[in-house]
Amino acid sequence: MTPDPAADLERWRLILGAPAEAATGALGGDAAARDRALGWLYGRDPELARRGVRARAPGTGEGAGGDSAGGRSGDRTGGSGPSVLTTVDWLDEVHRLFPKETIERLERDAVERYEIHDIVTDPAVLERIEPDRSLLRAVLRTKHLMNPEVLALARRIVDAVVRELMDKLATEVRQAFHGTRSRRPSRIRNSRNFDFHGTVRANLAHYRPDERRLYIEHPRFVSRTRRHVEQWQLILLVDQSGSMLDSVIHSAVTAACLWGLPGLKTHLVAFDTAVVDLTSDVTDPAELLMKAQLGGGTDIARAVAYGAGLVDNPRRAIVAVISDFYEGGDAGRLVREVRRLAEQGTCVLGLAALDGEANPTYDRDMGRRLADAGAHVGAMTPGRLAEFVAERIGS
Repeated sequence: MTPDPAADLERWRLILGAPAEAATGALGGDAAARDRALGWLYGRDPELARRGVRARAPGTGEGAGGDSAGGRSGDRTGGSGPSVLTTVDWLDEVHRLFPKETIERLERDAVERYEIHDIVTDPAVLERIEPDRSLLRAVLRTKHLMNPEVLALARRIVDAVVRELMDKLATEVRQAFHGTRSRRPSRIRNSRNFDFHGTVRANLAHYRPDERRLYIEHPRFVSRTRRHVEQWQLILLVDQSGSMLDSVIHSAVTAACLWGLPGLKTHLVAFDTAVVDLTSDVTDPAELLMKAQLGGGTDIARAVAYGAGLVDNPRRAIVAVISDFYEGGDAGRLVREVRRLAEQGTCVLGLAALDGEANPTYDRDMGRRLADAGAHVGAMTPGRLAEFVAERIGS
């Protein structure tokens, strides 16, 4: 590829900002428009003020100077820039000027880094913007600011992202539960149902040491389905305090995908300092998320006590507490409630909060105390939780 000095200078000008124009020359055309779009967003970075650089105040026409394409703020000075960009104008420019990956980054930074609320509270913006997970999180954080018209438009984002998440997880759930086997004998003799260990045990009398062979006279097979399924319960207790948004989303989608599976009764309970049973809304996770009240303190012990009251058969119940385990209530009571459940034969899962990249974050000291009380403590993606449940009810 032939080097293009003009293009190289243009890129350096975008990276270094307006002070570099003496060496690079001024920007024009789409390059200047890209510079304005980046400046509109990153010009509000507080790092500029800390460094004593006059940043463009959001909503003004000042500081049309450049920004780095990677999101680093360059030096800016005030000036007679082009007309003021509104959020809608900015989105239009961003979609015109940048590739898809850059658009997603810019929209995510606008929502999460700079908390530009009209991204999700202005009807004109909501009609324009593409749904994604960062916008879903923003909608759920700011829905209390929305009037009915805006809520109706925001629901489009929630529906679209939840549908995408459900499509992905439903495939994982089907894979986890397909082929879940009981240990009961089956009359259907095929390779998929062949019980290797059971066959070996049943035919040990036919082992011939001199030949080092085991002759099979009575092959064993197991059933993959049962007409009378023994009922299990999965009770999901989900911390909905402010730091738990991603886990709330994952749990709502997981419960919806597990709902109605043969042999499994699913409950979904949200908690902060209060406890709210959301089981009646499980089949519509988008509606459930719109009803979730994020924020407040955390009383995990109260939620575990409520979950314990839902258990019908302790030895056929899984109580999964999804939290960061920073207990704002009685930590001693929490440990006692978990120990009581474990001692009665209930499987207690302490599932660490997962962020959007599935990285666990939780109070490890409390995690150790709950593990000592009999809980299985760790991190599971929604798909791995489905696999765990499938293994339990099929064992």
